[in-house]
This record gives sequence, C-alpha cells and structure tokens, in this order.
Amino acid sequence: MKDKNNSKGDCFSCQNSSCFMKKNYDPESYADVVANRYVIECKKGQSFIMEGAPVQGIFFVYSGKAKVTRTGSNGKEQVIRLAADGDIIGHRGYNRGTVYPIAATALEDTTLCYFHHKYFTHEMQTHTTLTYDLMLFYADELDKSEARAKKYAQMNVKEKVIDTLLTIYERFGQNSKGLNFVLSRTELANVAGTKSEQLIRSLTALKNQGLINCEGKYIFITDVEKLREEIDKFNF
Repeated sequence: MKDKNNSKGDCFSCQNSSCFMKKNYDPESYADVVANRYVIECKKGQSFIMEGAPVQGIFFVYSGKAKVTRTGSNGKEQVIRLAADGDIIGHRGYNRGTVYPIAATALEDTTLCYFHHKYFTHEMQTHTTLTYDLMLFYADELDKSEARAKKYAQMNVKEKVIDTLLTIYERFGQNSKGLNFVLSRTELANVAGTKSEQLIRSLTALKNQGLINCEGKYIFITDVEKLREEIDKFNF
C-alpha cells in the first residue's frame, strides 16, 4: 500500500539518524521532503522491488527488515544484502535509469519511505551534501564488496558461516532469544554463499564447540570473541 500522507513514516518524529534524508536536511526542510515522500506498508514476505523491473524510485527503510537479492548464474536466489531501519534500497542500478538489477523482499512487516527518481535526482543535483554523502556510501559499499569477495575466495564453509553470523551480530545485535535479524536456514545459507546442508553441519559444529546455541529459527552467539578468533586471519 502506497500512501503519501501516512503519519507512520513521519520525518519529524523519525529516529533513524542513518537515513540519508534525515542526515542531510534540517527540520525546516522536512516539509518539502514529506511532500514528495510516499509511505509503503509491506507485509512479511511481500516483494517491493522486482529484479528486471523499470527503475521508478528509491526506498528507505523506516522500520522493519528486508533482504536484497539477485538471481545467480544457476537461476537460484542469492542474498546480497540485509537491510533494516534507516537503510537505503534500490540504489543498485539507480544510475542506469533502466531496470533494477536486484529484488527486495520484506522479512517482517516493514514500513518504507519511497521517493520517485525524478525528485531524488533533482535533490542530488541541487543538494550537494546529499550527493557527497551518497558518494561516500557507494565507495564504502564497494570496499565492503571487494573485501568480502577476497575473504570468501579463501574461506572454507565453516568460516563463511562464522563471518555471516558475526556480520549480522555486529550490524543488528542480539537479544535474549538470539540474533536480531532472524533468517531461515535457506536464507542464511544464501547469505553465507553455501548450501543449506553445509550450513546446518557448520552450525552443529559451532554449537558443539559451545560458541552458539540454536533454538528453532533462533541462533544465539554465546562467545563472540572466540568466533572472531576463528576468522581473525581474514581481517585484511
């Protein structure tokens, strides 16, 4: 559902300090942002970007969680990024102005702030701090992607699983049940770049080592430091 006047995505009360719009506009400028923003409510499992669809605009996660995927050479879905409050989605391929090279799906009930590409392009052309901040973001994304590719070329399956668990832990934290970003075993295997069977074997091995606990869909890290030591050699 797209609603231009939904107060749930109100910029004035938004606490997402990492949101590009929140960071680069002062309260006096919010009125124009709000006037050009649509709020989209997505149910768990609902896709809001289809891979190959024409680029229409850009999304910011107001609240909730989503996965960003693309189709691999074998035709299977590959999770390339996880997004939560304040994150931007749809920037991949945005500069092409043609089609999205990725898909995005809500992993829980999620509220999105959406800006049409014409408005967002105009803002980038006239709002230099926004453009500069986005340039730094793209550079950081490239650095992370290159570092991950370098690591994964040398890691075994267990090490990839550890790296994935730590990435989720450091990005989203955990509560008394487990990691705050709950994924199915298939989704977690996709993020780790491995198969579900290999993932499950690795999780079992880590549980036997006393490094994690697994209760249903929840994974709780019991010894963060020892997990980090397992892959310390890959901290390039």
